[in-house]
Amino acid sequence: MPYEELKLSTPSPVLSWANHPLGSEETKMAKNVASLPFVFKHVALMPDVHLGKGALVGSVIATKEAIIPAAIGVDIGCGMVAIKTSFTADKLEGKLKKIRMDIEAAIPTGFNENKDVEKSVTNWQGWQDFKDLHRGVHSLQGKAMKQMGSLGGGNHFLEVCLDTENQVWLMLHSGSRNIGNNLAQCHINTAKELAKMAENRMSDPDLAYFVAGTSEFQAYWNDLQWAQNYASFNREVMMARFKRIIEKHLAGGKATKPLLEVNCHHNYAEKEVHFGEDVYVTRKGAVRAQEEDYGIIPGSMGAKSYIVKGKGCAHSFCSCSHGAGRLLSRNKAKNVYTLDDLIAQTKGVECRKDPDVLDEIPGAYKPIDEVMNNQSDLVEVVATLKQVVCVKG
Repeated sequence: MPYEELKLSTPSPVLSWANHPLGSEETKMAKNVASLPFVFKHVALMPDVHLGKGALVGSVIATKEAIIPAAIGVDIGCGMVAIKTSFTADKLEGKLKKIRMDIEAAIPTGFNENKDVEKSVTNWQGWQDFKDLHRGVHSLQGKAMKQMGSLGGGNHFLEVCLDTENQVWLMLHSGSRNIGNNLAQCHINTAKELAKMAENRMSDPDLAYFVAGTSEFQAYWNDLQWAQNYASFNREVMMARFKRIIEKHLAGGKATKPLLEVNCHHNYAEKEVHFGEDVYVTRKGAVRAQEEDYGIIPGSMGAKSYIVKGKGCAHSFCSCSHGAGRLLSRNKAKNVYTLDDLIAQTKGVECRKDPDVLDEIPGAYKPIDEVMNNQSDLVEVVATLKQVVCVKG
């Protein structure tokens, strides 16, 4: 049995797929969540589990009649999209640097946004419902439109990868940008205010929740679904641009058809049926892995990544890990590693190699192979990828 039940003596058990014992802070976080009265069955921890805010990153929390906004976090709908192209590795020869420069010119990163709003963005159906979102974001529609089709910062990235058959894949990682962050903050604040008014003494104020059937729950659920749709479409807009750049360099600008396309969230909540009951499933740094579901599990920018297919494991609430998971915090990574280490660890990858991306050095992440070994009961590997170009947020 690849998972173990942690000895925590909490009202709901905690099942862990991690091959390392939790630290004291992580244990406390797992305990706090597993002690909430509305947790359904158990809490599932994925192999890449590590400290988060309120709940551990890499945790799957099924709940009845309640939802915790901070457990989903501020990057609502963060996730991945990948396409398998019809191109082979030989086509890339001598073009990697040019491709990277074109990607960086076409897709804004960090806090940047698009100068103009493209037609596909203007036509997105979601704008019709913008007026129904939390009043705290009503002045942000213009910014949200300009950021649609932008990457963001942190560990968000775009990569050109090769699989073991030398087929070219395009992959990117991004979420709901500033608008998702603002929506999350508005609702997290409301949940905390409600907890205070009810004199609800929480073990962690970040676990403040909404109860189903209340207007606050309904407002959050509505905004959550909107931001998740924004994040998914944001990835599609970027991928379309990314694909056109690759076609320019490898097919003389001729449009091609992807052989496979996968778009999945790994920071979100959905209504699902588990163990025969309707529940709200929060995946905080976890991917849905129902039978036949395709998922993406990226390594760091010098390691392998995996396209997987779910096995529908009931105990994990049909979920798997969303990546390798951090081993070192961003600050610690900057203190432990040097620029020379970054250059050595990203050898063979066309990417920025400067102090600003030092916190994303592969050594700051858990070994992806170990993470994959720990979830052989959750997913099967469809393709193993290695990046040759990486653009960081």
